[in-house]
Amino acid sequence: MVEFLAGIVKGTLLETNAPLGGHEDWRGILQSMEIPTSVSTNPVLSEALNSLIHDGRISREQALQVYGQPDINAIFALANLVKRSRFDNQIFFNQNLHINTTNICVLACRFCAFRKGPRHSDAYEVSVEEYLHRIEPLSDKIDEVHSVGGLHPTWTIEHYQKLYSSTKKIYPQIHIKSLTAVEIKHLAKRSNISVKETLSKLQTAGLDSIPGGGAEILVDRIRDRICRGKETSKEYLDIHREAHKLGIPTNCTMLFGTIESIEDRITHLELLRELQDETNGFQCFVPYPFLPDFTRLPEAQLATSNEILRTIAISRLMLDNIPHIKAYRMNIGDSVAQMALVSGADDIDGTVGHEEIMHAAGSTTPLDSQVNDLVQLIEDTNQLSVRRNSIYSKFEVIYPNKDENYALPVLN
Repeated sequence: MVEFLAGIVKGTLLETNAPLGGHEDWRGILQSMEIPTSVSTNPVLSEALNSLIHDGRISREQALQVYGQPDINAIFALANLVKRSRFDNQIFFNQNLHINTTNICVLACRFCAFRKGPRHSDAYEVSVEEYLHRIEPLSDKIDEVHSVGGLHPTWTIEHYQKLYSSTKKIYPQIHIKSLTAVEIKHLAKRSNISVKETLSKLQTAGLDSIPGGGAEILVDRIRDRICRGKETSKEYLDIHREAHKLGIPTNCTMLFGTIESIEDRITHLELLRELQDETNGFQCFVPYPFLPDFTRLPEAQLATSNEILRTIAISRLMLDNIPHIKAYRMNIGDSVAQMALVSGADDIDGTVGHEEIMHAAGSTTPLDSQVNDLVQLIEDTNQLSVRRNSIYSKFEVIYPNKDENYALPVLN
């Protein structure tokens, strides 16, 4: 098998017009790969594999059957097989910085430990000047600034236009990934303009892509319980659809382990897959479990590591048209993320630098990871570390060196 990044050595960049989904003929490659015995001897998994090869995807019913298989290692083996058919032994990361712009929010979602009211002693809002100040010391290292936050009661689109344009003026090489769907809905309403106009204005100001946060579970009876007042399932999908129409790439997410059923999770994946069939605008799917510390959802349960990995594996199998599956370290921790890299995931996000939403909910993932830490994490799974830019169009293979923390040039 020829790697789609074949021939790259450390310090050499590759640009290509079709890297996002890895091998274009991944189904053909899958057909030629050696099938693990645990998969070939399991009728449900073997049928799912045949469906991926010959029909292009597995059905909802097959996904539910696979989810219920007791041999979890066989599920992981199948998901890893599909991952390798697309990306060989490559695992992606980037150098990014998270800046949560404000924890003040007009909503009070029951699962959220981050939100504060405007009079709370811990409430904060990051000014444009502070935002730029946080970027400055890392500006020669990061490829991306990732910014989400609460629904601020007074900020309008003008605030974010100034934020993005000011950032691009000083740091034009840094990709701005910002605003969840509900933040965009809130800004449109506060600014008395349409979602489409909101997105267009933000794009002009410097917004490059949109993260996938806020999807939670795309089943409204669940949303009514855990995040009443947030965007509906249809609104989440419609906002991402509008972004895709404008050429703004987005990610998508799933928060699982609150009160939803396995069937609800599959419905969620099905809806994302249907929109991707229509727009092809999703770059990456990010499933992450509910972290219950300091929230008002006592009936929710913390997902086990096995359940987290099972969900990541099922996501790889069902989302045949969304290229990348992320093991989000800030939520699941480095150890489980590392296991996910051999269970269907191909991306671990990035260096992050600072993060508040997951850590407010109970995450203990270190925030001081350097490039070498991520590279070593990947290397320990016997796979190749590939630094990417935000839109998966530039790559650089990085090899571990325990004696240095790489200060790499920004991938424009």
